[in-house]
Amino acid sequence: MSGEFHPSTGILPPKVQPKYQTYKSPYGPKYTVQNNLRGWTFKSVSRLGMTLAGFGGVAGFFAVYFFSDVPRVRKDIWQKVPIIGQHYVKEVPASDNPF
Repeated sequence: MSGEFHPSTGILPPKVQPKYQTYKSPYGPKYTVQNNLRGWTFKSVSRLGMTLAGFGGVAGFFAVYFFSDVPRVRKDIWQKVPIIGQHYVKEVPASDNPF
């Protein structure tokens, strides 16, 4: 392997940090490079985490609402919600009970 990018394998050569300091002019802007881990800064990771948490919350609510007719979900989850719990109490009258 010659250390170059190979499109057939998609393998990139490892990046080697230079052993010398880059020149910073005293008259140029004062800047610093953000700390990152493989290009992910704390700001980008936290923004991605908040987005994924939002999507996960919506997906979880959808799953619980979608399975609300399953007796176990109705009894263990929905009946314990303070305001709307009484809506999910399903009582079968004695005349409809086959046993």
